[in-house]
Amino acid sequence: MHSSHSLRSRFAITIAVLVTALSWLLGTLIGMDSSQRIREEVGRDLAEVSYMMVDRLDRDMESRAGMLQVLGQLRALREGQDIAEVRNLLDRLQSNFPSIAWIGYTDEQGQVLASSNGILEGVNIGHRPVFLEGSKGLFIGDVHEAVLLAKLLPNPTGEAMKFVDISLPVLDQEGQLVGVLASHLSWAWADEVRLAILEPIQQRRQVEFFVIGQDHTVLLAPKEMIGQQLTLPALLVSNPPHNHWAVQQWPDGKEYLTGIATSQGYKAYEGLGWIVIARQSLDEAYAPVRETTFNILLWGSLLALLFALLGWLLTGYFTRPLRQIAEAADRLSAGEIAVIPDIRSTHEIETLSHSIRHLVESLTHHHHALGAMQTLAHQDGLTGLANRIALEHYLPQAQQQCHQHNRCLALLYLDLDGFKPINDKLGHAAGDLLLQEVANRLRNGLREGDLVARLGGDEFLMVLQVPSETAQDQAQMVAERTLLALKAPVQLEGHSVQIGCSIGGALWPNDHGDIAATLQLADQALYQAKDAGRNCVVFYAAAPT
Repeated sequence: MHSSHSLRSRFAITIAVLVTALSWLLGTLIGMDSSQRIREEVGRDLAEVSYMMVDRLDRDMESRAGMLQVLGQLRALREGQDIAEVRNLLDRLQSNFPSIAWIGYTDEQGQVLASSNGILEGVNIGHRPVFLEGSKGLFIGDVHEAVLLAKLLPNPTGEAMKFVDISLPVLDQEGQLVGVLASHLSWAWADEVRLAILEPIQQRRQVEFFVIGQDHTVLLAPKEMIGQQLTLPALLVSNPPHNHWAVQQWPDGKEYLTGIATSQGYKAYEGLGWIVIARQSLDEAYAPVRETTFNILLWGSLLALLFALLGWLLTGYFTRPLRQIAEAADRLSAGEIAVIPDIRSTHEIETLSHSIRHLVESLTHHHHALGAMQTLAHQDGLTGLANRIALEHYLPQAQQQCHQHNRCLALLYLDLDGFKPINDKLGHAAGDLLLQEVANRLRNGLREGDLVARLGGDEFLMVLQVPSETAQDQAQMVAERTLLALKAPVQLEGHSVQIGCSIGGALWPNDHGDIAATLQLADQALYQAKDAGRNCVVFYAAAPT
């Protein structure tokens, strides 16, 4: 039951994770695509409204300049005889166009003869650019402050007043200069234009407008930025498009979608090089994307839970036959039944049930055969002793047992002396019988837990588990007993033969901590035994006996 529930839980969790991952992936991809689309859409909108505003400013400036040019052609100004009529004309013009903060008519020396509301009448403005430039031709000046005029004009807000100058010469019938028509337009007019354009777009997104001069001085913006030099990478590009957009990092360190449009003038008005900038923070622009992504993830999570529940229920239906198979397998292992019963379910599970039944039958038939094959794989075919494969399996187990019982391993390399002459004289069959007899004598000399293996030819290895305190003595005793056993004559096909044996020994881990290295030390000791005259025992770092 536990395994079935675990499978159901894992299946449900897998579905939940997959659906959640898919929702996250789709949300991310949709968010990236939407971000790109919104960035481009908002950027184009900002560039368009920037262009709309700068175009509106240029058109208004051209319109007011044209209006003053018409006014300058009136006979009342050209003749200049009736100053009261001129004053009345200027008052009505200023009243109908509130953006005209002040308009005045001067003589050819710059003395104000008539003005709106009588302000500055009798004052000489001949030294000011509005007169000097206006006496030469149509003059449109950039935004500036006029301290004296600001004191005389009503100023409910108390903020510094800024003006834009428009002036032109007034000529008589002969084309001689008789005066200058000068005006100061209130820069508040630009803010009114900004509000008129901003209100529709402001309902959809939070946008700010900036108007900067040709030298990048801020002319219209939040109060704290007016008069500052605005530095943006897009403003430093040579020959930029008339209107474009980009993502810019502003002096406050934040990134904004920024639309930029440069004044190109209108008709005869060449423009003053104003630049209108509209910006919106990236956070504000991406708010719809974040909301969409959140909704996708929310619904994806809910769907993941729903599909996980459905998957859990469906898995329970399909795993019920599997539980029956598992229970039958448990009963089979306990001996209660002999075969796996037929399970009626889906085609795949029925096939699985039949396959398991056949597998159990096949395993039962082949169990003994596999055991026999395993025995053969670990035995030397001639002598019945362990072979190298059995030795490789035995050594790690023997090492572990030695660690647990404070023992060590004595490794004895054996090489028969005089075997080859007997084999050559009596034949290989007699040699095989001799090796089998040697194997029996070696096997009889072992104790419980020890191992003797044939390494090949007439080479053997004895592995003894001996106490660490008396390892050398016990190994020496077994080795000498083995020498005596192998010296006894052997009857082969009516011949009595006698062989000897050389033994090299080493102790693990006393002589070396690595078992392979210890085997090499025992092999070296064997060569020392042969050099010492054969038919003797030599232990590593010990004198021959």
